[in-house]
Amino acid sequence: MKSKILLFILSFLLSFTIFSQKKDKVLVTIDDEKITVNDFKKVYEKNLDVIDNEEAKSVTKNLDLYINYKLKVKEAYNLKLDTLPSYRREMETYKNQLSAPYLQDTTFINDLVKEVYFRTKNQVKAKHILLRLPRDASPKDTLEVYNRITKIRNKILNGESFEKLAIEFSEDKSAQDDLKTGRKGNGGNLGYFSAFNMVASFEDAAYSTKVGEVSKPFKTQFGYHIVMVDDFRKSKGEIEAAHILIRDTTIVGKNKIDSLYVRLINNERFEDLAIKYSEDPGSKIKGGSLGKFGTGRMVKPFEDAAFALENVGDFSKPFKTPFGWHIVTLQKKHPIKSFDEMKNELKDKIRKSSRMQLSEQAVINKLKKEYNIVEYKEAKKILDIKNLRSIPTDSLQNTIISINDKNITQETFIKYIRNRRHLPVFKLFDMFKEEQILTYYKDNLVYTEPEYASTLKEYEDGLLLFELMQQKIWSKSSKDTLELKEFFNKHKSDYKTEDFEKSKGKVINDYQNFLEKNWIADLRKKSKVKISKKELKKLIKFYEDN
Repeated sequence: MKSKILLFILSFLLSFTIFSQKKDKVLVTIDDEKITVNDFKKVYEKNLDVIDNEEAKSVTKNLDLYINYKLKVKEAYNLKLDTLPSYRREMETYKNQLSAPYLQDTTFINDLVKEVYFRTKNQVKAKHILLRLPRDASPKDTLEVYNRITKIRNKILNGESFEKLAIEFSEDKSAQDDLKTGRKGNGGNLGYFSAFNMVASFEDAAYSTKVGEVSKPFKTQFGYHIVMVDDFRKSKGEIEAAHILIRDTTIVGKNKIDSLYVRLINNERFEDLAIKYSEDPGSKIKGGSLGKFGTGRMVKPFEDAAFALENVGDFSKPFKTPFGWHIVTLQKKHPIKSFDEMKNELKDKIRKSSRMQLSEQAVINKLKKEYNIVEYKEAKKILDIKNLRSIPTDSLQNTIISINDKNITQETFIKYIRNRRHLPVFKLFDMFKEEQILTYYKDNLVYTEPEYASTLKEYEDGLLLFELMQQKIWSKSSKDTLELKEFFNKHKSDYKTEDFEKSKGKVINDYQNFLEKNWIADLRKKSKVKISKKELKKLIKFYEDN
């Protein structure tokens, strides 16, 4: 309820732009605050869209409402409603939402969308070797793993088999044979993949490596990799398919799948046979339907059979995978759409993926060049202390980082890392530094982005006014108060019935208007309001002529 009322206030009454972009004639003075003609014009013209009758468009009436609004907001600040914890929490949440678009590099994202579309249209076939690295690895451990994978790469460049070395050294378990299950290892082969099938840094390395070449070692969240690219081809898009599965891989299972194949040839419905005979419990109830999928999602024999089907309704001959015997039928083809058709979809995928962090990182990197950032070596020595989280705060007042005119103390850093123990301190310091850069940037948006400042001020004042109206008007009329019933008794002639309960809704509304009218009168007595008659006349004439 609160959010709905607040949105109403913001839309119809509080769309008041406080941020004045240039000096102009003063229209109204409220105590020491000067309101210019342009301040009011922006408000008035913005609200014209929601005013549906000529009388309500009156400049004088709208100015009167605007003055009332300003007086209410002034009263809210006088009562220090802006210091309420609930207000501060809600404002912090809103500031984070409002600042979010400013923390993204638009040019970077647009380039990223083009890059992702190219990778959606084109697939790469690659194999890799992985040497794992813990997230909290020290620089020494990181260098050791990097040197090991560099040696493996050199062996490949000198002619040794990539697959053989993957089976021998890769710490991706899928590369080796599994003696327990009998599964044969893939020798590091990943098959074909496209955008969003791999983590972004892995995808970047694969698409930037030429066919037949081996990438330089690169790092992901899993460790260090090298990638060899085997092929590059146009994407086959996605398909919808259904299958029948018989899990028995012996001759008995083969005979059963063959008999089903004969029945399909004799025009029995694929869906009926799947429901009755398929041994895939997840798909059989849907007539064998597996939904939409692209390459790289299914085991290779299944993928090859499914994507080889040319026409909707075609079905494959029986084929075998590690799961058993299958027959697959094509239900629908989904070719790659044009860039314009996919642009918004790809943007949405990027926003939901780890790639969005790259955009934020691009902003941070830009700010690092723009800002004067200093790290203080003496103060940073606390990073070497074993139990630094338990250092008394009174000895942590030295500046550890400064960003332009802002000094950040050691104490602020310790507060940041107190409940973060999953990473080494030196990494936490780098994260802390970047967070402080973004915080400084967000805090200064009110000075660098007029639109942001204006919108934030509107919401600030609207939130304060909501709290003020709650205290002064709504709470006094929301219950069966004596005052409410007394008001009804004094104005019974205004209602169709003398039954309070039957008229309660209208009584509450009338009582609220009564309270607000008296309250506004009191506020006007407390403040000195002066309207420039000359500027008001000019303003009225301006709108009459236009």
